[in-house]
Order: sequence, then structure tokens, then C-alpha cells
Amino acid sequence: MFSGLTMEQRSCGRRNARGYLVGCVVAVLLWSVASAQIRYSISEEVNEGTVVGNIAKDLGLDKSTLTERKYRVVSTNTDPLFHVNQNDGILYVSRKIDREEVCAQSSTCLINLKTVLENPLEVHYVGVEVVDINDNSPNFTEKQTTLEISESVLPGARFQLKASRDGDSGHFSVQQYKLSHNDHFRLEVKDKGEDGKIPILVVQKPLDRETAKSHSLVLTALDGGKPPKSGTMNILVKVLDINDNAPVFTKDVYSVMLDENAPVGTTVVQVNATDLDDGTNGDIVYSFSKSMNHNMLNLFDINPLTGEITVKDVIDYEQRDKYEIEIEASDRGFAPLTTEKGVIIKIVDVNDNAPEIEVTSFSSSIPEDSRPGTTVALISVNDLDSGLNGKVICSIGEDVPFALTPSLQDKMYSLVTKSPLDREKQSQYELTITAKDAGQPPLSSEKTINVIVSDVNDNSPEFSLSPYTFYVTEGNEPGVSVFSVKAFDRDENNNALISYHILRDSSTDNKLTSFLNINSENGDILALKSFDFETVKTFQFQVVATDSGTPSLSNNVTVNVFILDQNDNAPVILYPVSFNGSAEGVEEIPRNVNAGHLVTKVRAYDADIGYNGWLLFSLQEVTDHSLFALDRYTGQIRTLRSFTETDEAEHKLLILVKDNGNVSLSATATVIVKLVEPREAFAASDVKSATKVDEEDNVTFYLMITLGSVSLLFIISIIVLIAMQCSKSTDYTSKYLQEANYDGTLCHSIQYRSGDKRYMLVGPRMSIGSTIVPGSHANTLVLPDRRRGSGEYSFT
Repeated sequence: MFSGLTMEQRSCGRRNARGYLVGCVVAVLLWSVASAQIRYSISEEVNEGTVVGNIAKDLGLDKSTLTERKYRVVSTNTDPLFHVNQNDGILYVSRKIDREEVCAQSSTCLINLKTVLENPLEVHYVGVEVVDINDNSPNFTEKQTTLEISESVLPGARFQLKASRDGDSGHFSVQQYKLSHNDHFRLEVKDKGEDGKIPILVVQKPLDRETAKSHSLVLTALDGGKPPKSGTMNILVKVLDINDNAPVFTKDVYSVMLDENAPVGTTVVQVNATDLDDGTNGDIVYSFSKSMNHNMLNLFDINPLTGEITVKDVIDYEQRDKYEIEIEASDRGFAPLTTEKGVIIKIVDVNDNAPEIEVTSFSSSIPEDSRPGTTVALISVNDLDSGLNGKVICSIGEDVPFALTPSLQDKMYSLVTKSPLDREKQSQYELTITAKDAGQPPLSSEKTINVIVSDVNDNSPEFSLSPYTFYVTEGNEPGVSVFSVKAFDRDENNNALISYHILRDSSTDNKLTSFLNINSENGDILALKSFDFETVKTFQFQVVATDSGTPSLSNNVTVNVFILDQNDNAPVILYPVSFNGSAEGVEEIPRNVNAGHLVTKVRAYDADIGYNGWLLFSLQEVTDHSLFALDRYTGQIRTLRSFTETDEAEHKLLILVKDNGNVSLSATATVIVKLVEPREAFAASDVKSATKVDEEDNVTFYLMITLGSVSLLFIISIIVLIAMQCSKSTDYTSKYLQEANYDGTLCHSIQYRSGDKRYMLVGPRMSIGSTIVPGSHANTLVLPDRRRGSGEYSFT
């Protein structure tokens, strides 16, 4: 039901051109901010979904733009009573409305709604009046009450009864009372305005206790419905004996001022009454009237002996600014007499309510390229206090690129940008809005809102390194990622979504890029073929990173690639010469050569470089370990001692040659050494030795240049170990001789004497406890001389 559309229009006079222009501009601004006010009315308890009215039609709004402009009802209630359909602009009931719950006992129940349109912002106020229906019956708080009335009361004596309460208001509240038929009492009704109608029992005929001790009455309350609803209360009147003087108050009117929020226990006023009777009939008891509202009983208390009224609970000016209390003074006679007196308490407002801040319309996200003055939110403030206590000033911090500007409507502000935004510097603002009233002392409140700055594609991708340098081991597996590049974009979402590609052209430096592929999503670079250090050692190419913004931005980076050598070549034996895949050579040496004689030299090379090409030689198999030694760096085979008659004539040596790669590769060579008589091998041996020495010197020269520093380190280590071994004090005993306390034998040994010393030649199975004496061809043990003291031994 549409009750009317009111809109203030201001005519533009013809007095002068300037006045005409100002008036028209004001009218346009008022219309754009939304000054329209419409009003509807509905009955309470209507079903959910009931149509209240067509707001769009009544305001002349374009229905096709309601959804786009987010037309809605703004409410701070989590369960709103109404909602508007954005498709047709019709206002509907969201849930059943109980007028008594929403508006209590108010005579008019008007619900003010605030509706909002965005882009541009418009606010329209809609008033919905909820019309009461007769859905509550009158109800007495007590179903039965007892009155004690002295028989001495005169006709016309009045006794106030507890009023009936009806949840409905207006015409459907309690309208009249009826008293059951009797001869002694009649009923009067006192209208107290907002507090309703009060039933008063009036004595119309003298009471005679001897005739009747009590009277039973029924009080019926009726509302104004058609048909009316009713409620009843049983009244039992007990007739008491004579107490003929009622209390009398000393003042005709009690009126006081009380500050709101007065502390509990504060004295409001003290009433006083006197009774001319003596004894108990003259003792006065003070109390609140039975008709007093229950809420006021919770706020005030009265001392029954002194009549002092005190504060019992918090007094709030905003809830009620005046209280009218009915006080009863009763004597203690057998039939107490009661006198009533009204006390008016006026509440004085104090600044006890902080301002309330409400965000009416809010755009939580704003583009970073928004111009200064862009509206972010619409703020409304309110203070329940009155006067200066209710005057509010709203503000915001100065260290943010936002400002508050007052709106045309009172207590309304617009939150706007005041300077350019940059999401990359700050992507979110936590704004604190402060509202402060003009009371003394002033009260304030704060509300925090978060404003998110949305991204605009204004940053190009940036690589984490420039240029990139990668080291790739040769022999990599084709199709496997060998390295990756990474770029980042300070924008977000699609503006920061980066794709990669390799910059290819026909230049010579970029031919190798045809063998590379890049993952466009993560920047992983795959090699489509294996690299060979011996073919290419380094190359360079360009990678381009492009974001997904509109328009897209890009950046490129130079990638330098260095190929690392890998141990992929096994050592090759140069000497002995290989036949049918087996390197084997035969060396003949005279039997009478001394220790340290060069038998031969195993020569090998490795195509790799560095540690991968550094070769080490070792004896894997040997017929007699005491006869031959192999230099691990040069491959030279030398004798350790002179040969004896018991040594075999032919010895087989298996030499292992391996490089120093992480996974070392190796090759083997077999050298067979034959012992011949000196005359047979002298000439051939000299010629062969001379040839070998020349060749070995050349190879050694180049090998020492390449590995000099490493060889020097090992030589120093060996010297230190030899020095430490020579410095040890060893207990040389004669356990290898046939002593009385020795049970074993020494294999392949020959004992002989030279002067005052005895010598023993040890064979291949020499014990680990023996000591090799330098200068004795590494196979002679010097034994202690028994001719000296039993505890003394001499060694050379």
C-alpha cells in the first residue's frame, strides 16, 4: 500500500541569473544524493514474502539497472525484516513481523528503511508502518487478589486495582473494565495515558462486617477488538474493623531532578506522611503502588520505614527522560488505610553514549590507478545523547591517501581518495575512522575498515639474476631439464602470470638454441641433445619473460652456458702395446741387478682433463711382493732388492691404471719379467734401457708440468711418513732366529756373517715384524750379535 511520495522542490526565481543558477544546482545535487521519501503500511503477522510496495515504480527508477547498481536495503540487523528484489524493485517481507516485539507499546510503529543504489550513489529512505492487529488478549499478572477494607469506610472510598496488560496497542489494547454485579462496589477507570487505564474499586454502599465478612468479585478487562478479547481477575474483599484515619502526605507534589547513570543507592527523594491515629493505626509503611510498571520497580526502591526512594539499577536518559511513580502510605491498623501520592522524576542527560559509526556503502576494492576524489565508502554517524552531547565530528588519519568529506545530509560522510595509489608499495589499507562528540568530557568511537588496492599491469617481469651463468656437465641426458631461469612480476593475478620463451634468430651464436627448449610456465630449460665438452665449451642465448596483462609487458635476460668435462674416457695403455685388446709385454733383466733397477715403465694417457685425466698406477697382482715396486704416479717398475738363487726365473705383474674421476675408469696391463744370466742380457738390456729412459723422460716432463702441484703434495706426504717411520723406536728381537724360546721357522731365509755382524736374506713370506734397513737393498735384516750381553742388541 503506497501512502505517498514526498519530495521537496525549490523553484528557480527570476530575480537574477545568479540566483537562478544556484537554485538549479542545489536541486540537482539534492536529487543525486537521494532525498526521496516514500511510505508504506502493512499489517503485522503477514506471511514471509508479502509484497510491501513497488519502490522502483514509486521512485521512477529504471528497473533494468537495479541489479547492476546493486540496489539493496541497508540494515545492521543480521535478520532484516524486509528485502528488495533487484530484478523488479519490489519490497518484500523477509519474515513475520510481531509489532509488539518491534515497537513495544508505541502508538505508531514506523520502521525506517535505507535503500542504496551505486554508480552513481543514491540513497532513498522508505518508511513502513506496521499496523497492529488484535492478536493478544488482556492479561492480569495475578489471577486472584485480596483487598482488606475497613467496615468504617464511607461510600465513595476508592481502591486502586492492578491493571490488566495487553500486548497490543492503540484500539486493540485494554479499553474498558467490567465488574461483576454486586450491591456494595462499583468500578471506575482512570486513564493514565501511556501507562494505560487503571481500574479503581469504589465503595458505593457502607460495609457491615457483621453482615458479610468478605465479598467475592470478578474484574473483567476488554480490548477494542471486534469481537473483543478479555481477561479476568478474581477479587476477594475482606472487611476489617475500624481504622478511621488515613495517612496524609506533607507535600501536595513531589518533583525532583536525577542525573542519568546515578550510582546505585543514590537517594532520589524522601516522602513523608502522617497519621492522626495512635498505636499501630498511626504507624506508616511506604510502598510503591500496585499499578506501578514492573520496569520501574527494577529501577527504584523505597524504604518502607523512612519513605526514602533510592536508585536500584542503571538510569538511562536515552530510554526514558521522565518517570512518574505512585507512592502509597499505609498505616498499621487492623484495617490499614492507604494514601497515594505521585512522584515525578525528571532525568538529566549526561554524555554517556559514544558515537556510533555505520558504513552504509563500501567498495572493498579500488584500482590502483583511481583518480583522487574517487568515492570508496559512505559513512553515517549517530549519537543517542542530545544537545552538544549528541553533536559528532568524524575524522580519519592524515598518513593515508584517503579523506572524509561531509555529505549534504547531516551526519553523513564520504570516504574518498586524496592522492594516487600504488599497489606495489601498499596493497591494503586499514583505515581507522574516529567519531567524537562535543560533550564534556567528550566521548569517541572508532571503526576500522580494510580497503584493498586492486592491481593494474604497470610492472614488467624482472629476472632474479642478470645475466644467468650455468655449468652443464657433458654427456647430459637429452630431454631432461639442465637448468632454469626465474622471473617475478610485482603485479598480481594475470598481470603477474609469466610465460617464457627463447629468443631465436639466424645468427651464428644462436645456432645452439635449436637444441634447447623452455617450459613456458616455470622457465625450466631442456637440452634436446647431449653436449660434448670436446666439441663446444660455452655458448650464449636470450630468454624472454612476458606477463599476461593487457597490454602485456616483457623483459629478457642473457644466459651464459659453460660445458664441464666429465670422466667419460677410460685410460689407454700405450706401453706395453695392446694386441687383440690385451696389453701385455715381456721384459728381460739380468739376475745380478741391484735394488732400484728400472725394469720398465707402463705408459698410458686419458683424453679427459684435470682430475679426470690424472692417472694413478697400482700393482694388482705380483708373483713376489718383495721383488718389485711400482711408482703410482710415473708407472715405473723397479726392483726392491737383489735377486737370489732361490727366486723364480719368471714373474708376472698385473698393473691397474685408473683416473681420478668421481667414478673412476681404469685399464690393466700385464708385464712379464724374466731373469736371465748377465752375459745373455747385458747388451740387449743396455740398449733397451737407454731407449726407455729417453722416452720416459719426455713423458715424465709433460706429466710433471700438468700435475706438479698435486705430485709435490703427495711427495711431501710420503717424506713425512718415511721420516715418522724411521724415527720410531722398534724393539728388534731375535724371534726370527732359532732361539731356545722360538718355535717357528722362517721361510726362504739364508743366514750369513760378515765381520762381527750377521745377516739374513728374507724371502717372499717375510714377517710383518721384520725391519727393512735402508741401504741393504730392502731385503736384508740385521740380526743382534749374541756375543754381546744377553740384553744388548746392535743394528745397522
